[in-house]
Amino acid sequence: MTLLLQAAPLLALLALLGSGRAGPLLACGVALALALPAIAVSLPEGATLAGFLPAETLRALWLALQVVAIITGGLLFQAAVARDADTAPRLPTPARIFAATLPLGCFLESVTGFAIGGIFALAALRAMGIGGAVAVALSVQALVLVPWGGLGPGTLLGATMTGLPPHEVARISAIPTALWMPCLAPLLWALQARAGVVVPAREKAMQALMLAVLGALMLGLHWVLPFEVIGVVATGLVLLWALWRADPPRDPGAALRSAGPYLVLAAALLASRAIPGAPAWQPFAELPAFPLTHVGLVLWAVALPLLALRPRPVSGFAGALRRSGRPIAVLLLYVLLGRWLAGGGVAAGLAEAMAAAAGGTALFLVAPLGLLAGFVTGSNVGGNAALMPVQQALGATLGLPSLLVPGVQNFASGAGAGMSIAVVAMLCAIAGGGTRPTQVWRLVWPSMLMVLALGTATLWVLS
Repeated sequence: MTLLLQAAPLLALLALLGSGRAGPLLACGVALALALPAIAVSLPEGATLAGFLPAETLRALWLALQVVAIITGGLLFQAAVARDADTAPRLPTPARIFAATLPLGCFLESVTGFAIGGIFALAALRAMGIGGAVAVALSVQALVLVPWGGLGPGTLLGATMTGLPPHEVARISAIPTALWMPCLAPLLWALQARAGVVVPAREKAMQALMLAVLGALMLGLHWVLPFEVIGVVATGLVLLWALWRADPPRDPGAALRSAGPYLVLAAALLASRAIPGAPAWQPFAELPAFPLTHVGLVLWAVALPLLALRPRPVSGFAGALRRSGRPIAVLLLYVLLGRWLAGGGVAAGLAEAMAAAAGGTALFLVAPLGLLAGFVTGSNVGGNAALMPVQQALGATLGLPSLLVPGVQNFASGAGAGMSIAVVAMLCAIAGGGTRPTQVWRLVWPSMLMVLALGTATLWVLS
């Protein structure tokens, strides 16, 4: 009975979204209602709903506030750098689609985190006249390096919770990631074909090569660089290659000016991370602080001056904030649901019950549990916070090397976060046109299967 109550919120959420008869707001509202009895049976002895709900809701709002700052800052930056020619869509070539979705999106995600790479990828695709579920599915590919996104806070948190060196956890996570990159090529080609852009054989070979190089860099750079900057360096190198192929600059000076805002943003964000001990607001000791150097504040600080130089800056500012309204509402509800389920012990209870039922086959649950953690919580921070200790205990029970299960958990949780309920719902809200998360998941399910297969294979081979 307890297991059924714990599973009910997620089952109802997925059923409602899958039916196509309920939007993300209604579906999440129902899941929140069903979460109450699930939490009631999962709370530790002596804890009550009356004490838990207000405290966890405040924590959820705190986490959501930080993401809201990034979403609004990202949309403002997007409005500030939008080309005047964007009113007439650019020709959607395979090279341009690839460059916008993976190298560019992954680079921005590595610098900023919180799905901003997906937002920028979606904007670039819409500028090419590509919309709907296929545009969201392509933009989700910008989020395949979440463990290194935003310079890796989820990886750092998970490693800290388990007492392991973060760099070594990231190095293990890089193994299935390096294999995942080239495996994504056929999915990218199928999505481009669905968008009406057929990828010729020569272009397929180049895209597959760039993905293989990206995977090799993600793996190899862990031997020479701190894990926090590996995503930025690896994607930055491939991005320069991809952009040059997509739009060879006739005028290097013009190309540099076009890239100027992105270079300024990257420099500002990296410089902000180099400032030790910046003043910060941290009402909850166990949750991330909100420093003056926060990604969201840096985005605002860079975007506002750029926007002021644009024609009709007030209109651009108002339009960006107006577009953020529905994504923020969706985000708030899903962050609340993820926090309730994780903080109330529901996610951990489900994981422990599944592991107990699996017995000797529990090895095959590590990757699915990690994917589920990121998928439900919508972030690698949330996914690792919810299940990293449980997964570490499971690995110890199975007698596996101490870094192996946490590394695979970090990989699978990050992948799940990139395709999560909250992130996909947010991107669908930005895409508009009635695009629903289930339409997107029907397109990207092969990627989920790849994550499960590669995560499990990594455990099997290295155990």
